[in-house]
Amino acid sequence: MASTSSYFYKDPQSVLSDIDHQLTLNPSTLLGLVKAFLDEFRQGLSNYNHPMAMIPTFVTGVPDGTETGTFLALDLGGTNLRVCEVNLQGDQTFSLRQQKYKVSDTLKTGEAVALFDYLAASVDAFLTSHPPLSPKEDRSSSNASAHDFLPLGLTFSFPVEQTALNSGKILTWTKGFSAKNAIGNDVVKLLQDAFDRKHMHVKCVALVNDTVGALLSRAYTAGGCVLGSIFGTGTNGAYVEQVANITKLGNSPAAARGGTMVVNTEWGAFNNSRSHLPTTPFDKALDRMSINPSFQAFEKMISGMYLGEITRLVLLSLIDAAPKSILFQGKVTKVVNDQWGLDTSVMSDVEEAWEGGPGGDDVDIIPQFEKLAKEREEEIQPEMKKKLESVRKVVVSKLEYEDKDVGLRDAAIVRWVCHLVARRAALLSGVAVAAVVVQQGTGSLPNEQGKQKNPQSNGKQSSERIRVGVDGSLIQFYPNFERTMRESLRALVGEDVEKRADIGLAKDGSGVGAALCALQAMKDY
Repeated sequence: MASTSSYFYKDPQSVLSDIDHQLTLNPSTLLGLVKAFLDEFRQGLSNYNHPMAMIPTFVTGVPDGTETGTFLALDLGGTNLRVCEVNLQGDQTFSLRQQKYKVSDTLKTGEAVALFDYLAASVDAFLTSHPPLSPKEDRSSSNASAHDFLPLGLTFSFPVEQTALNSGKILTWTKGFSAKNAIGNDVVKLLQDAFDRKHMHVKCVALVNDTVGALLSRAYTAGGCVLGSIFGTGTNGAYVEQVANITKLGNSPAAARGGTMVVNTEWGAFNNSRSHLPTTPFDKALDRMSINPSFQAFEKMISGMYLGEITRLVLLSLIDAAPKSILFQGKVTKVVNDQWGLDTSVMSDVEEAWEGGPGGDDVDIIPQFEKLAKEREEEIQPEMKKKLESVRKVVVSKLEYEDKDVGLRDAAIVRWVCHLVARRAALLSGVAVAAVVVQQGTGSLPNEQGKQKNPQSNGKQSSERIRVGVDGSLIQFYPNFERTMRESLRALVGEDVEKRADIGLAKDGSGVGAALCALQAMKDY
């Protein structure tokens, strides 16, 4: 695929400086983004049909780790479905039994009744091979022995208009599913009807998405949580909001009850107009050639599905630069030339190779084009040379170049581009977390003098931990992603608040989280 953005230059160093300028975010930009985030929060809480949807989930309680019980979870989101039995121990720990079942193409595209009958049959098969715990083993008062049914939480990873904790209409199918006579129907009722046809003592009591599940899962293991967030292939966040602020609920029973409710932000769609996001020509090219142009603008800058493609477009612009190529002697491989050819995992491998070398504070320094020329490689400091050689080997292997076509300068430029793209993503991720912290009143933005408001004046205890549950490959595995996200958070809400942020992995949000949502639902039974 031809380059979508390239350079004609007098000085190659100026090209690198220009890329650095495009991808580097300063504190004032981050601050403006948080303010725009808060504006979209307010719009989404007030009215329906905003890109950042701010979906009420009707989850009105968050576990604290003392709950006990046995709950089933059914996770449907792709080629496989998963049935889990979660036994909550009451001491912030749980045990898990699970089984995966394949969903055939025939089921995906056939009648909805057949698909949901298969889901019910899979749960039945699981219960046969994994008999429910005996009363002696199960300390729950929220199980089948107390209610004559086993409560189940459903994680349904398709677009749904949720109208209650246990009700939601299917809006459309994605991911290769197109089951007939499903759209417009209540997914919980479709599943429950299937259970009833098989005379199963199972009741679907809750409908949840994986981000809400991450919040609930982290809350259980940490003793509380105010934000669940995904930073992986995609991105999203769900947080605990005051019902009084969700004015679009109108005069509904949920609004009348007041209290708090978990809101699914769908923050991947933040600033789809790109009025505030620091968009580059590379971002515009990616968006234009994506399957959903003009949508999910924020997600396209920070999630694992897209970072490799942004990096590829930057590298290709340097390869195509004129009058003389700046990278790889103008040569391309299939990995570099094909759309989506460069996976974000390659960026991680490159940065790990760099991190594995001797230490230093040189990660953000723009490569010096002339000083890194092949004829001057002997002048490179031994420690730096060792690190660059490690990166060079990864570049040769993962980008599928001939060894002779990749010099240390090429390695330095590739490593630096990977770092710039990933660092921008992590800083923007910190913007999303900071926006929730400010929205919840546990932190504040700096005033015009750059001073933070005293946290005590927000009505919250300044020593209170801010527990955040996270999931996703970027936050788990990408080198320094969390550290950079915390840097952003510190710049926006201050060091005191950042230190109180307890960011921890949410264990199995789509499984355990669904079971925990079922636990919350059982309070109404």
